[in-house]
Amino acid sequence: MVELDQFRGILNNYTEPLVEVRDSLDLANKEKRIQELEMEMEAPGFWDNPEYSQQLMKELKGLKNDMDTYQGLISMKEDMETLIEMGYEENDPEVIPEIQELLDEFTKTFEDIRVKTLLSGEYDRDHAIVTLHAGAGGTESCDWAGMLYRMYNRWAERKGYTVEVLDYLDGDEAGIKSVTFEVQGENAYGYLKSEKGVHRLVRISPFNAAGKRQTSFVSCDVMPDIEEDVDIEIKDDDIRIDTYRSSGAGGQHINKTSSAIRITHFPSGIVVQCQNERSQHMNKDKAMQMLKAKLYLLRQQENEEKLSGIRGEVSDIGWGNQIRSYVMQPYTMVKDHRTSEERSNVDAVMDGDIDSFINAYLKWIALSSKKTEND
Repeated sequence: MVELDQFRGILNNYTEPLVEVRDSLDLANKEKRIQELEMEMEAPGFWDNPEYSQQLMKELKGLKNDMDTYQGLISMKEDMETLIEMGYEENDPEVIPEIQELLDEFTKTFEDIRVKTLLSGEYDRDHAIVTLHAGAGGTESCDWAGMLYRMYNRWAERKGYTVEVLDYLDGDEAGIKSVTFEVQGENAYGYLKSEKGVHRLVRISPFNAAGKRQTSFVSCDVMPDIEEDVDIEIKDDDIRIDTYRSSGAGGQHINKTSSAIRITHFPSGIVVQCQNERSQHMNKDKAMQMLKAKLYLLRQQENEEKLSGIRGEVSDIGWGNQIRSYVMQPYTMVKDHRTSEERSNVDAVMDGDIDSFINAYLKWIALSSKKTEND
């Protein structure tokens, strides 16, 4: 049967890519590391340090996930090859839908894990700190910031990540003026670094009685949450620390006293804010950690240029600077202007289905890097 010949050809084309993925994942060393971790967990007193033990448990889970995913790919390929042979032997066309279903799952899983192998940056494995700022467009842009915040929350849920609000400022009439939140999970920064830049919305305004089409802009800044104490000296004269009253969508975790902290670093112009911790002291510590991380990245960019893309260019929040456009009227389309990736289902994208844009960006960056090396 022609269909079976086509299936066999498709699977043969995956033989070498599967080997490349296995090598990229470094599964042999991962297996050794799993054995080391399991032995360490059996040692007396392992659970005496909860923070350390949790860290190792998280590492073990990530390693096993990679192993299981790859083994799952191999099993699916073998199952399809068996079904193809059965189809030939019995001349049975009923196996075709079953093979197609398996192939669809196989190709999606393969693509997901191949993209994961592209996350090789120094901080790609870290949690991500994301800041959204409403730009040109007033109430419209504040509403748009709220929509993007929901989109990233829904994406994080799909990934099994957790989201913690660090700073939140409501819009005057609707939405959000600005929000800073931490996405906690393995490779969160590696994925979300694709979102740095200006996001543009085109739609019929719900805030305009005349029903006119409105264009709104929101800037998105993404940085890794570098947990280790980075070697950065901050002079007291170079910063101003302001306190203010916490507000916004923090629920019971927002302290309503004047415990929120804003730190301004004069030499760089960097401003960081935190209001979500339970005390002024904790907010200050978190804000200082964020400032040190930003200054560390800035220093790396200036001295080595190896991290030139880690913070990204967040230009004026307006025309001509957008990385992605979301069009709801007169037609529906989401387009990334860097990779040309497009989606027509805007509702699905706004519900957190943004992996196609993230994956396209990671492939685009990898391809750009290869071209640079070859030049």
